[in-house]
Amino acid sequence: MNAESIMKTQVIKVMEGNTVRSVIEKFINNGISGLPIVNDRNEIIGYISDGDIMRYIGKHKENMMNAFSFVNFLHGDDDKFEERARKILDYNVMKIAKKSIYTVKWDEDIEEIARILGKKQIKKLPVERNDVLVGIISRGDVIRSAFKYLL
Repeated sequence: MNAESIMKTQVIKVMEGNTVRSVIEKFINNGISGLPIVNDRNEIIGYISDGDIMRYIGKHKENMMNAFSFVNFLHGDDDKFEERARKILDYNVMKIAKKSIYTVKWDEDIEEIARILGKKQIKKLPVERNDVLVGIISRGDVIRSAFKYLL
């Protein structure tokens, strides 16, 4: 079994010029939590997940009271969670996306795919052929494919 035999070919993706707002809309409308980012040639250039967004809006400023943070505090520049969440909607997706991501080739063996997903603790792997996005494989896809004939 290889990637091509278990991958989903209808990949929900986002273009590199899109905003985080469009990503969140895709998350909500499709019940997903991550998606690949592609350029105009459909080459995979990044990946964004709900975890990336959470890490960004959950950032806290340093607790140390240095001169810079004191000035920011006086001028009201200490963004609150809701303010950061509102601001992030209009950011370009590449501002917070992972640019160094794991992918697999369309003919990769399922055993190697399982190894990557497990070792790297990631939920999905974009699949490429000739450097172009052609599918996506989740941990669930691997489990279903590996065990459907054993149960």
